Amino acid sequence: MNKLKLGLVYISILTGIVGFTYLSESAMVVRVLSVLIGFSLAAFIARYTTQGQDFYAFCRESSQETRKVVWPTRKETLQTSGLVFAFVVAMALFLWLIDAALMSIVKLTMGQDS
Repeated sequence: MNKLKLGLVYISILTGIVGFTYLSESAMVVRVLSVLIGFSLAAFIARYTTQGQDFYAFCRESSQETRKVVWPTRKETLQTSGLVFAFVVAMALFLWLIDAALMSIVKLTMGQDS
């Protein structure tokens, strides 16, 4: 029974895509609607397969775990973001100085005046 449902899923997806191609003369809204209907029907059927039930259970458990996460406060987020920004600016300045120094050394070595 599961293989039959999976077959119907593939047929629904294929029907949506073929409908998009077949309706090339129609308005884009109609073409996109055919794909959406095909994919929606496929998702509805897939929900009742063994793999679909496992995926649905996984999504539900993931959602529950997300609620358990202790998210940082606004203050902590701003402090961390500020620290990262400051580090990026400092690193950019450091690399710019190293680049300028190496460029000067190369110009002196090559005999070019700056």
